[in-house]
Amino acid sequence: MFIFLRFVIVIVLSAAGFLVGQKYGAPMPGAALGFATGVVAVALELVIGRMSISAMVGGVAGLALGIIAASLLWTPFRGLVTEPTILPFLLAGLLGYGGLLIGIKKGEDLSIDKMVRAIKGQESGEANKKLLDTSVIIDGRIADVCETGFIEGTFIAPQFILQELQHIADSPDSLKRARGRRGLDVLHRMQKMSTLTVKVVEHDFPKIKEVDSKLVALAKTMNAKIITNDFNLNKVAELQGVTVLNVNELANAIKPVVLPGETLKAFIIKEGKEHNQGVAYLDDGTMVVVDNGRKLIGKTVGVTVTSVLQTTAGRMIFAKTKEEYEKEDVKVGK
Repeated sequence: MFIFLRFVIVIVLSAAGFLVGQKYGAPMPGAALGFATGVVAVALELVIGRMSISAMVGGVAGLALGIIAASLLWTPFRGLVTEPTILPFLLAGLLGYGGLLIGIKKGEDLSIDKMVRAIKGQESGEANKKLLDTSVIIDGRIADVCETGFIEGTFIAPQFILQELQHIADSPDSLKRARGRRGLDVLHRMQKMSTLTVKVVEHDFPKIKEVDSKLVALAKTMNAKIITNDFNLNKVAELQGVTVLNVNELANAIKPVVLPGETLKAFIIKEGKEHNQGVAYLDDGTMVVVDNGRKLIGKTVGVTVTSVLQTTAGRMIFAKTKEEYEKEDVKVGK
């Protein structure tokens, strides 16, 4: 249907060009001009149909600015040219076309938030900058979180962090080397995400030797947040008034809530620190300490939660085997 309509438009414009040209004694050039106009119109319809609203707005603005610039540039020469000339039209076409292309390209990144920041004279993403720590890059979970869209803004990888990653990747120790290469791969993966802006900055503090201290100093200078999973860096940064986003805290926050009295299935893998305890782990890594569970090592049993302890390092669940918990309930009931 659309192909037929486009064909009709080209035919109609060609016929209109032929009739207008016939009036001025040039029917064939008129028809050719009408045909060319129809082809251009169809091509524009195809291109515009694939463009976003922001890109179209940017293109129109760029075209208008290009034509205005051409008019201003030609103004001083108007008095010097006495004969009619096509030069001002060529200049307007050239600058207008250039403005159109630039406007479309820049318009793709156009948003209301960025326009407001531009009017205020703020750098895009200025209030939402995040510095990446070495540990969180190597950990890799930050890339998965970013893919979900829960974290946005400008992510900054300082040059001294990249140097530390490269140093780890070049380590003679195979485990460290693998960790370093994983970190570089994670950073590269984040750079390729269309929804993220990842920048590398050259800022450094030669008088500061520790990488963590440099990161805190840079965060204070740029008024940025630090993303890490390093407990010590977290505390040091908070003491100096720097906001920290800890991936471990995020992971703990989204773990399913477990309440006393709930029953779980647990595979007991080792003995605990206290006498006769067994230790199991849930799928999300949460430790489950089972009273009198030592004899059940290597078995999957039903356990009932007795209490939950939330610590800065994570969450611990204390439980008893379902049979023991039910026996205690019976005694309490008596």
